[in-house]
Amino acid sequence: MGILIFLLKAYMVFLMLLLFLYIVRHYFFTLNRAFGKQRLYYQDVLDEDLPTVSVLVPMHNEEKVAKHILDLLVASDYPKEKLEIIPINDHSTDRTKEILEEYAQKYPFIRPLHRYGDLPRGKQNALNDALKIAKGEVIIVYDADYLPPKAQIRTLAIAFKDPRVGAVMGRVVPINAGKNLLTRLLDIERSGGYQVDQQARYNLNLITQYGGTVGGFRKSVVMELGGFDPRILTEDTELTYKLYLNGYKVAYANIAECYEEAPEDWNARARQLRRWSRGHNRVMFKYFLPTILSKKLSFWQKVDGLLLLAIYMQPFLIFLGLLDSLLLFFLGEMEIASSYLFLLFIFAHNSFGNFAPFFEIGTALVLDGAKQKVFLLPLMFFEFIFNIIYASLGFFDALIDLITKRTILWQKTERFRNA
Repeated sequence: MGILIFLLKAYMVFLMLLLFLYIVRHYFFTLNRAFGKQRLYYQDVLDEDLPTVSVLVPMHNEEKVAKHILDLLVASDYPKEKLEIIPINDHSTDRTKEILEEYAQKYPFIRPLHRYGDLPRGKQNALNDALKIAKGEVIIVYDADYLPPKAQIRTLAIAFKDPRVGAVMGRVVPINAGKNLLTRLLDIERSGGYQVDQQARYNLNLITQYGGTVGGFRKSVVMELGGFDPRILTEDTELTYKLYLNGYKVAYANIAECYEEAPEDWNARARQLRRWSRGHNRVMFKYFLPTILSKKLSFWQKVDGLLLLAIYMQPFLIFLGLLDSLLLFFLGEMEIASSYLFLLFIFAHNSFGNFAPFFEIGTALVLDGAKQKVFLLPLMFFEFIFNIIYASLGFFDALIDLITKRTILWQKTERFRNA
């Protein structure tokens, strides 16, 4: 019994130190974003020798949104002789195929890829097939519900004039933020994750994360690194680590804002979060040790990389901490009350999703000129509880995937916009 109590207390100490480390990390990022020297993107580079670009848009039953994104891509100011658009119809059963063919008839630079039959579904598989036919030196990726501005492809592509850049990431902004409480919370969460967290990591030359949409990568590099692993749902996170471990970096364009449709339903958000956690934790299992042993990363890049890898395991560790507290309580270890209160204090400073603490989100809202949204911050405690549950379930999914090597079934986020 003595050994059990020692282990339970040791875990509580470990958890509090880990959470405190995340708190310090976010404080540091926030202070850097608010008062530090800001690293400029490549927006001031003037060069007409632009790379050839292939824009990939994975689609599965996207008849509600397909026309919107295609119309905006057609309106792009990127030179059409250097641009091709490849919408990837991945086993759609609605009118997606017909819509894509209509656009292909009108615009010769739109080249749909239709995937049916025995081909495995999923974004990572769709991207791998599209890379085989893409002609561009640079690949730009958008999810089907995104609304890219006219100049965005040029803004993203210009970063690849720097030979050290392996990928580039823009900023995601929900277009339906005012729909309900969930979309409002996701909106302010996105602000913290991009306006502060991503920009600070870019400023500090840490692990800037490629996010899989509103971003792009060098085709030659990704092909050389073996494409995307079909067993991992978060192909974007894996690509981030592949690039850094091979000496490349990810550029972040905070000015490259693109609107998305955030989930409007808690069930849809639960499925999305669980899928993200499942994929991210698979990346953690695969890259934790290589990150530690890498000779390409600096010490602080390794620290940031490990904390980023473990971020979707954090809810599971907190859940274990709650069980740990209950066990200690029923075992008569009443002196842990103060430790338990300290743990709750740390919890109160965190929100999940992008896992940005309240102060980070608040700073982002001030920088965005949206101070009135700060009043929503207390409500994020309820999302915190929600995310503990579904991120933990995603961790278990990833663990089972690792042990059983079962087939990964990809599920896209439900669309709510009317056609």
